[in-house]
Amino acid sequence: MCDPTLNAPSLIISREALRDAMERAGYANSSISDAELALVELIVNAWRHGLTASPVVLVVITNGTLRVTVADRSPSLPEQKKPNLLSESGRGLQLVAGLTHRWGAEPQKLGKRVWFELDGAA
Repeated sequence: MCDPTLNAPSLIISREALRDAMERAGYANSSISDAELALVELIVNAWRHGLTASPVVLVVITNGTLRVTVADRSPSLPEQKKPNLLSESGRGLQLVAGLTHRWGAEPQKLGKRVWFELDGAA
């Protein structure tokens, strides 16, 4: 497992870049907050489950749709599971699904990409 405290600066930079891009594209503050939270979930999953200290983050806005991709080195594709009510983890992808319009995962040559999309800049 990667130590998140060592990677906090990259998380902060990723969130700031996302916020800046969304503000320039005219997204509402509530959508920006949702996207930031979804991004944090994907990055923490890359650290925790993808065993990747520095996941690659890509933010693209095309035709009013935001797509954020986080790539890690693990080939295991995530799946949204219904967590045990007493479990301390396992709700991250449910959160991402609830905050965004779409999400998914795609294998790549080395690892995978997990992404989400939000429609409609204001």
